[in-house]
Amino acid sequence: MSDQRTEKYSFPLWRSMLFIPAHVEKFVDKAHTRGADAIILDLEDSVPELEKDRARKNLLSAASGISAKGTDVLVRINSRLRLAIRDLEAAVDPCVTAIVIPKVVSAYQLQELSDVITEIENEKGMVSGQIALVALVESPDALPRLEQIADACPRLLAMTIGSEDFSAATGMIPSPENLLLPNQQLLYACRAAGRLPLGFVGSIADYSDRDAFKLTIDSAKNMGFRGGFCIHPSQVSIMNEGFSPTSKQIVEARAVVESYNSAIESGRGAASLNGKMIDAPVVLRAEEILQINDQIVNKTS
Repeated sequence: MSDQRTEKYSFPLWRSMLFIPAHVEKFVDKAHTRGADAIILDLEDSVPELEKDRARKNLLSAASGISAKGTDVLVRINSRLRLAIRDLEAAVDPCVTAIVIPKVVSAYQLQELSDVITEIENEKGMVSGQIALVALVESPDALPRLEQIADACPRLLAMTIGSEDFSAATGMIPSPENLLLPNQQLLYACRAAGRLPLGFVGSIADYSDRDAFKLTIDSAKNMGFRGGFCIHPSQVSIMNEGFSPTSKQIVEARAVVESYNSAIESGRGAASLNGKMIDAPVVLRAEEILQINDQIVNKTS
């Protein structure tokens, strides 16, 4: 197992991560106004083959403009190796926070691309390891290897299931019932390896019913996910609210931490609050809630 895991509570605030096709300037120009915590400039599915060169040429101008507005920028590259190398040469830059790797099925795949990124970072005089990775799992072939993938390399920051491609690869419809198990497996692997779990149990393409999507995001937060990808601006506000702690949760979390700290100072390993035992696992959940809230406060101040 790797000894260079993401430290507890050091995850970025990525409640909503909006895909923007890198070649469509009118979408790029408005990207920072959408309210998303991060923008994913896409070089893959939303960019036609004949537009990929233009998308790469425009990429850094788009990324620098968005990042200058205070929004994190990620870039999704293509899965085919020849295209992926060209994408990385265009995308590795200080204004890009992370690279989204599609169709991940093995740890070796991430390790190989990480080595390429290191070479490009060195060529550009960047700090080695500056660019993070986000693994996009889109095939059942990855499921038996999720633990190895989650521990593939120090660059790996987050993982998520690509609901549409995963469902197509398995011949199923992207319903909550069908997507529950792979999402749970991915979440467990992320938590065990100290990676940021992203996702929700449902179709990313179904954004017409706002009430239904809100329930989907509420469920994802309760499962332990911290954010997810979205393809339409209307999904952003729902995700930002849904993946944020409620006022009640914040008040309760503060009370839990205060009660536990008082117990520790008194020489006890647990406390009692409102008829419930407060011990280390309960405090861990409370601290995560407060850490997320601190990030939100810092972002909006």
